[in-house]
Amino acid sequence: MLDLVLPLECGGCGAPSTRWCAVCAQELAVKPDQPHLITPRVDPGVPVLSLGRYAGPRRDAIVAVKEHGRADLIAPLAVALRSGIDRLLAWGVIDTPLTVVPAPTRRSSARRRGGDPVTRIARVATVGLGAVRVVQALRLRGLVRDSVGLSGADRQRNIAGRVKIVKPINAFEQTVLVVDDIVTTGATASESVRVLHIAGASVAAVLAIANA
Repeated sequence: MLDLVLPLECGGCGAPSTRWCAVCAQELAVKPDQPHLITPRVDPGVPVLSLGRYAGPRRDAIVAVKEHGRADLIAPLAVALRSGIDRLLAWGVIDTPLTVVPAPTRRSSARRRGGDPVTRIARVATVGLGAVRVVQALRLRGLVRDSVGLSGADRQRNIAGRVKIVKPINAFEQTVLVVDDIVTTGATASESVRVLHIAGASVAAVLAIANA
């Protein structure tokens, strides 16, 4: 009866009566060799790593969180991100003390979504990780267009000079990891890294839940 009133379906495949099915959980699970190093068209000058392609349940879960308010899918995405951070710590790509900086989003998008999903995912992912903190240090200035449908060159022009620091980072004592849900051309990641470097931050890498 509850399913008739408030129907549940898996955020990855649409299977009924479950918010996140075992098959989709397996698809999102971080494999032993992940995250993979990727080469976006715009090079931020630091390693860019991704947990998987922006396809299948991974894509559907990200879209459901960002566009359909599926806050219940923050947890499985955070589990994947946590595994990626643990792997980078084990590999020595990053070190503690660590500051995780979510990639910036437009204010209007954050308001529409009830907050910034990437920041929410990052905060859940880092709960209990010693010497790791999340700082929402970056914000997009006004006049940034939605990047959907823009070419690579247009994305780069759209974001250039429009990322700003809004919260200080203890730059000289912390390794910084930029995290994002999707890396497409790398334009946002590159501008974020550039601004953080100007502020004196030691950015070690960019980690994305998915790459398109």
